[in-house]
Amino acid sequence: MLKKLFAVAGLSIFMVGCASVPMGDPAKDAELKKFSSKPEVAGVYIYRNESFGGAVKMDVAVDGKELGSTAAKTYLYTEVAPGKHTVTSKAENTAELTLDAVAGKLYYVWQEVKMGVMSARSKLSLVDEETGKKGVNESKLAAGK
Repeated sequence: MLKKLFAVAGLSIFMVGCASVPMGDPAKDAELKKFSSKPEVAGVYIYRNESFGGAVKMDVAVDGKELGSTAAKTYLYTEVAPGKHTVTSKAENTAELTLDAVAGKLYYVWQEVKMGVMSARSKLSLVDEETGKKGVNESKLAAGK
């Protein structure tokens, strides 16, 4: 009985708890939500717009370089040169997504939280512009590394 109680309590914290990550500058957040692109690079938004798994921080890297960490309702932004790039999300698993960036374009990567065995798992999905903008607008900029 006690094991079940701990399991339920742990699951409840996992589902609704709230991890804390350093937040980005509100002015930069507002600027990035104008969704303007630069002609020489591609912009990449990696966002978590869910509350599920909020007690878990997830580290994000692009091409092996640490970008920052996300928590519930946060996003990270980076600019990359045209060409192939790999976005990595670390949780109980390591999720990867490869994108072939085109200069002047914006990309939206949804970092989804999934149930894991011992902690949260991550799944990365490239989403369309409408879905991505909505997800980013529901989130706040986390500070990058």
